[in-house]
Amino acid sequence: MRQGALEGRNIARVHVVVPEGFDNPGQPSGGNVYDRRVCAGLAAAGWEVLIAAVAAAWPVPDAGARAGLARIVSAIPDGETALIDGLIASPTAAQLLPHSGRLRLTVLLHMPLATALDTHHDASAERSERVVLRAAAGVVVTSEWTRRQVLTRYAIPACRVHVARPGVDRVAAPARPVRGDLICVGTLGRHKGQDLLVEALAGLADRDWQCVLAGPLDRDPDFVEQLQARITNLGYGHRVRLSGVLTGAALSHAYSTADLLVAPSRSETYGMTVTEALAHGLPVIAADVGGLPEALGSTADGTRPGQLVPPGDPAALAAALGDWLGDERRRRRLRAAARQRRSTLHGWDQTAQEIANALTGRRDGPG
Repeated sequence: MRQGALEGRNIARVHVVVPEGFDNPGQPSGGNVYDRRVCAGLAAAGWEVLIAAVAAAWPVPDAGARAGLARIVSAIPDGETALIDGLIASPTAAQLLPHSGRLRLTVLLHMPLATALDTHHDASAERSERVVLRAAAGVVVTSEWTRRQVLTRYAIPACRVHVARPGVDRVAAPARPVRGDLICVGTLGRHKGQDLLVEALAGLADRDWQCVLAGPLDRDPDFVEQLQARITNLGYGHRVRLSGVLTGAALSHAYSTADLLVAPSRSETYGMTVTEALAHGLPVIAADVGGLPEALGSTADGTRPGQLVPPGDPAALAAALGDWLGDERRRRRLRAAARQRRSTLHGWDQTAQEIANALTGRRDGPG
């Protein structure tokens, strides 16, 4: 599939290899959203973007998926540039290494396998990731935290590892009273920590709050079943709502009508939901883990637009939520900080430009 039109003679071309379904709105993972926006951004900047999707339960490909990837990469002409999603690239050294000399291979690494608690990787897959990243012309990561992990774990030259943080679409942040409407956005699964949030709320029954858990319910059915049982046992069925997937206008509306984003993840390379919430002027309570502190950031005067809590600690999360719910002045102050922080967030056009820089080694894009 081709996106973008050629204008002039020296327009750059990139072959983007992504997991099948990356453009399915019903699969709104951070990686899928990022891949879609980057492809669209490169095309808008004048690149010729050739997209190939490979079917498999990545990052655990079967023989058919490996063969499909080999056919796709073999068909790319000598000397051209390929941007390969890390879910595909990391476990497929055998399929990619034969082409590392004739193609400019760049890996878009959303999450190193060693930190992906929700995947069933093994030692051989991690060895494959090491080999692939070392052989690649460049590695693009989505946070400075991930860059440090890659440099430390794989000893890749620093000049070949590039950061391209996710962008945001800034929207008008409505002015309204700040109450106790909480939202947590992400695939319902242990790595996202919704169970920690429910446990934190268990001790706040006397406070005035409602909570929406938004995200796919089918990725970890056992976790969802246990979560629903705990919510029922607490008598919170009327206070905690599992909304399923929210995208587009529905997700924007959910952010706009909430008062606080809670991001209790056990692992996170960046945290796109944090910057999405901030783009709506929404403060955040997040686990102090991975790239979440980086996503939360601070205002020009150093004020955090929210609070960081120790990861995996429902008591600490409960204390932070209790402080927020019980202090109206604090709620207003954090809302004001979130509104200030949103002005410092960059758009997806900058993300695409940073990808373009990594692909070309130039400071500006094609055109």
